[in-house]
Amino acid sequence: MDEQPLSAREFGAAFKGFLEQAVTAGPEEEPPFVVRIREHLGAEPSALSVVSQDFESTDHANVQVALDALLDGDGGSTEILGFASAHAGYMPVTLASLLAPRGGGLMAGPSMDLGPVQYVDVDVGPGGTLTCLQSGLMLARRDSGPLVVLVATGAEYGPRAGRVGVEALAPAREDAERFLADLRGEIRRRNVFRGRVISLEGRQFGPPKVRFHELPGIERDQIVLPGGVLERVERHTVGFTRHAERLRAAARHLRRGLLFHGPPGTGKTLTAMYVVACMPERTTILLTGPALGLVEQSVKLARMLEPSLVVLEDVDLVAEERTEQSTGTNAVLFELLNQMDGLAEDADVIFLLTTNRPDLLEPALASRPGRIDQAIEIPLPDAACRRRLLDLYARGLAVDADLDRLVERTQGASGAFIRELLRKAALFAADESDELVVRDQQLDEALHDLVVEGGKLTESLLGGPQR
Repeated sequence: MDEQPLSAREFGAAFKGFLEQAVTAGPEEEPPFVVRIREHLGAEPSALSVVSQDFESTDHANVQVALDALLDGDGGSTEILGFASAHAGYMPVTLASLLAPRGGGLMAGPSMDLGPVQYVDVDVGPGGTLTCLQSGLMLARRDSGPLVVLVATGAEYGPRAGRVGVEALAPAREDAERFLADLRGEIRRRNVFRGRVISLEGRQFGPPKVRFHELPGIERDQIVLPGGVLERVERHTVGFTRHAERLRAAARHLRRGLLFHGPPGTGKTLTAMYVVACMPERTTILLTGPALGLVEQSVKLARMLEPSLVVLEDVDLVAEERTEQSTGTNAVLFELLNQMDGLAEDADVIFLLTTNRPDLLEPALASRPGRIDQAIEIPLPDAACRRRLLDLYARGLAVDADLDRLVERTQGASGAFIRELLRKAALFAADESDELVVRDQQLDEALHDLVVEGGKLTESLLGGPQR
């Protein structure tokens, strides 16, 4: 006798029963992490509250330093467990996923098993790296009581790309909350970027990367400027730093903006590097190249790491009218001005901008007054400065020449031109004799080579003398 086909209602009921049996099939297996956490905390994990916080990928080393200080600083002990899952590469690992029951049912989630603890080396400055926990479960014993801390970095791509997740679990929720608050405080106090020269580097995929820089130490006698100019620079930077607490107590704002302007080659960059060297305790953040698209993140770093200094060289290059913006300025400059606006007045952050074309900046700065407190011209060197520059760049050379005559012939020349002039004269002297002595002949040859043979472009690039 042929069986009658099932109706749609009968088929649905049968399939529902099959799913229910599949879901409940197989006994649930208690994950190993549940057992370990229960033993460690002396409480049922499922009855506790998880407290969590995500940190930027750039703070990975800072999170590690802070964890070491908090978990090892009070004589406690920490055991670290690793975990493994076929889905860990693209699904976030959380305490909830480690504690989820495992079963043979159709709807069972991905199993999380004990596995190797994963570490990664993170750059913390020239020639230095710090081994950081990339993923692991920390069972810590502290004077305040037992604590469970999960550290897991996000996948390389996606909304949490590179971010460092930290979750805390304790018998009392307030203990877990206090731990994360202490962690944030330690990150600020022990920040590996503090006192360094850094920049952010954007990447096509993934989060930005922190780059560390080493700037040459510039001494005061290497800065050759007309009388009073360097003193104004120092007063507005080093002076404010020296009296910061007294000024803040007197309700004087510490946030300030400084603009160096003048022809190419006059020493704007050198003066900026001198300012950096004068304040080694101040974190310097460079806005240049790829970092120009990361103004908001860079200023956020400056705010967190104050006292700090943000340097944007050749700001006129980002202020030229490259789009159809009615303001006539580039969005990068306006973003910088917006970020300057967003800082509290008592934020000890210096913004130092340099430009060869102040006329391009004036409309933008005039429309947003109060961002630049001091504009300082770095002019072409006068006769006295040219003589000092010749003496400076002749150091280490044997010079048998009439330098006063050369001072007259280099009227209108920049400091960069005079430096190259001495370098080229030394090269001519080395070619002509084993005895490296720079005489009038070599200086004349070098001047001719730069001004005449080098053509208008070389003269323009180096800031050649008036002719």
